Amino acid sequence: MTLKVIEAEHNAWAVLHVSGELDLVTSPAVRQHVHDAVANGRHRVVLDLSEVLFCDSSGVGVMIAARRLMHSCGGDLRLILPARGAVDGSHVNRVLAALGVRRLFEVYPDVATAADDEAPALSA
Repeated sequence: MTLKVIEAEHNAWAVLHVSGELDLVTSPAVRQHVHDAVANGRHRVVLDLSEVLFCDSSGVGVMIAARRLMHSCGGDLRLILPARGAVDGSHVNRVLAALGVRRLFEVYPDVATAADDEAPALSA
């Protein structure tokens, strides 16, 4: 399956809807979209991973690099995991947990909640 990234805006947040497989071959495209958002002055980014069916360590590396980039420019990165993902363990959530990095990310159930500055993140 190929990767697809669709860019959108919600409130003051740039939203990158990612679908397909996030792996060694496709993860550079996601990295580039995050860099492009920052280059365009967007310092609040939501990675919507609700349609990611597979994620390997290179995909996790992109998420960590995106987090680092957003923090370096005083911005924020939020993730959306597949339905029930943050609670019941979607593939992406299980990979993040297995690598011990899930706690690094603010995770939300949907775009509206992620783009709401008052909404609390889901627990790790």
